[in-house]
Amino acid sequence: MVEPEVNLTKTYDAIVIGSGAAGGMASHVLTSHGMQVLLLEAGKKLPIEKELRSMEWPYDNPYRGSLPPDQHSLTFNEYTIRNPPYGPGFEKAKHLKSYVGNTDYMKNIVVDERDNPFTGTNYAWVRARCLGGKTNIWGRLALRLSDYDFKAKSRDGFGEDWPISYSDIAPYYDKVDLYLGITGVKENLPYLPDSIFQRPTKLNCAEVTLKDGLAKMGRVLTQYRAGVTTDGLKHNKYRSRCYGRGACERKGGCDIHAAFDSPTGLIYPAMDTGNLAVRTNAVVREITVDPQTGKASGVHFIDNQTMKDYAVRAKVVVLAASTLESARLLLLSKSRLHPNGLANSSGHVGHNFCEHIMGPGVAGRAKNLIGKPPTLDDGRPGGFYLARFRNLAEKNPKFIRGYGFEGGSGSTMFPRGTDTHGFGSAFKEEVRKNQGAFIGMGAFGEVLARYENYVDLDPVVKDKWGIPALRFHYKFGDNEHRMAEDMKETAQEMFEAAGFEIVNVRSRVLTEGWSIHELGTARMGSDPKTSVLNQFQQAHDVKNLFVVDGSAFVNASCQNPTWTIMSLCWRSCDYLADEFRKGNV
Repeated sequence: MVEPEVNLTKTYDAIVIGSGAAGGMASHVLTSHGMQVLLLEAGKKLPIEKELRSMEWPYDNPYRGSLPPDQHSLTFNEYTIRNPPYGPGFEKAKHLKSYVGNTDYMKNIVVDERDNPFTGTNYAWVRARCLGGKTNIWGRLALRLSDYDFKAKSRDGFGEDWPISYSDIAPYYDKVDLYLGITGVKENLPYLPDSIFQRPTKLNCAEVTLKDGLAKMGRVLTQYRAGVTTDGLKHNKYRSRCYGRGACERKGGCDIHAAFDSPTGLIYPAMDTGNLAVRTNAVVREITVDPQTGKASGVHFIDNQTMKDYAVRAKVVVLAASTLESARLLLLSKSRLHPNGLANSSGHVGHNFCEHIMGPGVAGRAKNLIGKPPTLDDGRPGGFYLARFRNLAEKNPKFIRGYGFEGGSGSTMFPRGTDTHGFGSAFKEEVRKNQGAFIGMGAFGEVLARYENYVDLDPVVKDKWGIPALRFHYKFGDNEHRMAEDMKETAQEMFEAAGFEIVNVRSRVLTEGWSIHELGTARMGSDPKTSVLNQFQQAHDVKNLFVVDGSAFVNASCQNPTWTIMSLCWRSCDYLADEFRKGNV
């Protein structure tokens, strides 16, 4: 891999802020058009293969895979009984991590909460400041949105429609499928469009039983649509096809890079063009503005390690720092011409914040599988996805929009159903006998994008680098809680219809932010008075500023957003490069 030198004295064609799904895709597309790009990442480049270690048995780890004694990961109860910032009260822990950072394999990937505080309402904010960001550990579910999502207002009257339709983005979904690889099975559902799939993984016995039971109810269970290459990618020397041989349940992540991650999937190939320079440990604190034109002129950043301040110039700035950090940066970038923050003449930056609600679900047991020989179900990139079935042909009287389920069954490294009580050889035999019979699933539902759900800057609290912290004003509403009740009821109903013994029904709603699917703080739209970006994620107020991460989403839908983020970004960066060539930005 060629690593072009970073030159902070030159004016780059484009600066990309953030190296996750959006930042990596922006780097790939812009460099493919011949533009000279500087990519800035707030964290360092990790030896990710040494971090994830998917072939390591727990007994080979000094902590059995758990965190070292000097580290603590926040639990659900701690998120709910304590107020942000979450540092006070945990003085015994030298390092404090989010709920995702609860294993030895994640401790260096997620941030230290004390260095990166935030305030306001309770929120489980998961951040990964390292090259590739959260793509190093994402859950891999790669779904498309449809016009049921893009034109949701036209269906139920709430919120706004997107300024694009499925036909606008479909060609770019195809591009992402072919360039990065995705596994799945075609179902021909108008509300869950199919991708260009590689070889699918197989459902196991309990999952097939559930699929057959749901088909009688008119509901569709399909193989997990994972952003994983099962057939390999001839055009990418940094990726490997899936061999189904690792502990894939360790919060995602893939140390052979069969699952998509931004460095091997996008950044390293872009560096090989000679058009991409990467500067890690660059904590951006401001997007600078030309005082004469009001256009973006570059960025100021602080070195993560030395705390020294730097400036670099560019003709175009592409913001891809993730939804919440991008909103924070726009609000931080105040000037005489942009007194309320950059690209914020509408007052909508930070508002219309949305995500997915999680928690309700069900666990069951297929009695016909008790005592049967175990199957090998570690190494699958996922189990199944149960597509949305609410508010499609019929309207639910209690809530609008919808939800889907993710789940799985089978024999894995840590047996399911180990809440069985006992000890000794009889207990172990009971676990072995039952482990392959357990099946479970949990729901992801759409949180409505409401103006009153927003983030702003805390006037007092600052992070380790002296930058004002983000403050949350965000809670799930009545629609979400009514949806959550329906999730619980339908989950139990579907397992009973499949003939499973119900082991547990979960009704608890997890803390806001648990989904890690934050979206919508700089939404796109046709009206500059009610939106921040146009359909190409270009700021209405600043024509050489593009915000290409989940900030642009008009609503959350109930599908996981990563594949849509990258498809929108590819489309926007094609447009950017064309406008750049014409001299229009």
